[in-house]
Amino acid sequence: MYFKQFYLGCLAHASYLIGSEGQAAVVDPRRDVDIYLEEAEKEGLKIRYIIETHLHADFVSGHRELAELTGAEIVFGYRASPSFPYLAVKEGDKLQVGKIFLEIYETPGHTPESISVLVTDREDPDAVAKLLTGDTLFIGDVGRPDLVGSKGYTPETMAGMLYDSLHEKLLKLPDQVEIYPAHGAGSLCGRNISNEKSSTIGHEKLFNYALQIKSRQEFIRTMTTDLPEAPEYFQRDAELNRTGPELVSQKSLPSALTAQEVNKLLQQGYTVLDTRSSASFGTGHIPTSVNIGLVGSFAPWAGSTLNPNSPIIIITDELQEVEETVIRLARVGLENIAGYLDGGMAQWEKAGLETVKLAQITVDELAEKLKENRLLQQIDVRTEIEFSAGHIPKAKNIPLPTLLSRLDEIVKTEPLVINCAGGYRSSLAASLLLKQGFKEIYNLVGGFSAWQASGLEVTK
Repeated sequence: MYFKQFYLGCLAHASYLIGSEGQAAVVDPRRDVDIYLEEAEKEGLKIRYIIETHLHADFVSGHRELAELTGAEIVFGYRASPSFPYLAVKEGDKLQVGKIFLEIYETPGHTPESISVLVTDREDPDAVAKLLTGDTLFIGDVGRPDLVGSKGYTPETMAGMLYDSLHEKLLKLPDQVEIYPAHGAGSLCGRNISNEKSSTIGHEKLFNYALQIKSRQEFIRTMTTDLPEAPEYFQRDAELNRTGPELVSQKSLPSALTAQEVNKLLQQGYTVLDTRSSASFGTGHIPTSVNIGLVGSFAPWAGSTLNPNSPIIIITDELQEVEETVIRLARVGLENIAGYLDGGMAQWEKAGLETVKLAQITVDELAEKLKENRLLQQIDVRTEIEFSAGHIPKAKNIPLPTLLSRLDEIVKTEPLVINCAGGYRSSLAASLLLKQGFKEIYNLVGGFSAWQASGLEVTK
């Protein structure tokens, strides 16, 4: 058996290539599929099946792209009902790839159509089986029951289905069965996912907090309480996966734009997306631009923040980063790209056009201001869980996804310091507030991590 996991850190997403005897299946592919084609060619494998464990909401999948390029058959649980040709599978169905069997388990709960796939080698009955669990069972967690894929069902109903899928099916498999989920730590499809990339049934029985809850009613209550708000783009991406997204391979790079052209489009309300670092953004940027650094969790924050109906103009440090930006945007269904600023900010400044700065403040400078009781607002845009575990004294928690809906809690006329864990989210938050007309904003360099590392006072 050939088995490989592909992990995409930006989306905390895992996909898989499984092969035997010159045949292969890809499970939960990402939008850009070259990695699977290259790996299959290297291993002498022809992709026969593209299996989706469910209709993903947090990213746009590559099932249609891969099918178009390989002729492989797309496989979904029969409840998915996508609007393109596919093979509908149900409980107990087996797909054969060379000498490997892929057995289907219906595991609704995260979504109604969710399936898990048990991978066994018929030539080696003593080999440990592998279970691809999609978003049903994670390492250290289970899938959320409240996301868009469950439309038409209450979270409580879905949580009950999830309990049954786990306890009546997956946890009845032998303890040594290896688990390979579709997501790792950082994904919003769970709330306590481990950094580990694989596990076993036995390990999860012992250490997964959700599996320690033996009462079905208590499980339902726990799984539907205090869930973070799902980003709006989840609904859009799930529908794109149902209808079949456009083919990335048929798209060309966006147009190169002069500074004057960008300025003209800016006046028409186009979105300027600045993908540079928070430090570069701070030294000077185009007015009203949104800063989402290309490093870090770029795609989820772009999906959560940017208006899909507003054409996007890309600002990067290097030309080669334009293509990377386009691909990462496509992974969350953002494809309305108007172009990119040719020559970057250097050309904008050379044209003599207006730039805006975002002031940076160090933890020592902030500590001194707090000590002097300066009139200063502090907004911590981390999650409630992060904030509760420890924060800077006098800080107010407004998690980044809720920032624009809570502007009335911030005084526009007073200086404002924004922090997160390391400066990435706070720079994005600051750019959103600058766009809303806030003036005196400071981004905390290094965020709460730098504050804590300096041994400064922490409130819990």
